[in-house]
Amino acid sequence: MIRLNKMTDYAVVMLSHMAGHDEGRDAKVVTAVQMAQDSGVPLPSVSKLMKQLSKAGILTSHRGAGGGYSLDRAAGDVTMAEIITALEGPIALTACVDGSDTTCGSMTLCSMSGNWNQVNQAIQGALESVSLAEMMPRPFAFEPTPEELAK
Repeated sequence: MIRLNKMTDYAVVMLSHMAGHDEGRDAKVVTAVQMAQDSGVPLPSVSKLMKQLSKAGILTSHRGAGGGYSLDRAAGDVTMAEIITALEGPIALTACVDGSDTTCGSMTLCSMSGNWNQVNQAIQGALESVSLAEMMPRPFAFEPTPEELAK
């Protein structure tokens, strides 16, 4: 099973929340404390993620009074591949994929060496084609009545 870690999932929740509050004007500046309260992600995780996302150029850090973090660009311009790479490193399924940060002791003898690149490129392309905007929750098209909510 290919699985992203919990911190990457938290990052998508946080970034979606930030993008949802950016209504076409200058991006809203949010503190780590605010983000933890608003998103339900624990404060130590929020702080760590905001620093990593800022370093990757997805968030911008604002210092001083009224400081915090804001999205560096529109949610439609941030890809899932960028977020995953910022938090988990290069997208590489096996050690023998171009760009992998690990090595395999059997690479010189393995007949599969390098053949995983095609699969890795397909996954990379799929993640690059999905933006943060597409991951954001959709609002209800209507206000559900109390009876509908009770169902």
